[in-house]
Amino acid sequence: MKIERCNFCGNKNVVFKQVDYIYRHKGHFMLFENVPCEECTYCGERYFEAKILRRVEKDFFEVLERKKQPSRKIEMPVEVFVT
Repeated sequence: MKIERCNFCGNKNVVFKQVDYIYRHKGHFMLFENVPCEECTYCGERYFEAKILRRVEKDFFEVLERKKQPSRKIEMPVEVFVT
């Protein structure tokens, strides 16, 4: 995939990166590391190929349904933001 310009801000400078991606579904979260994407150098908008997002979703549900083990698990503290 190579996008010509950012659909969000119109910037023409987009770079290939591997990033962390959090998938969320009905109160369940899964962190994916090193997910390939293109990122706008101006506004930071990220673009993922459809096949990448399908793979993320497939892996998420396989782990959720215990058909597959995740690479590792982490513990994350949670805090409620109060204004």
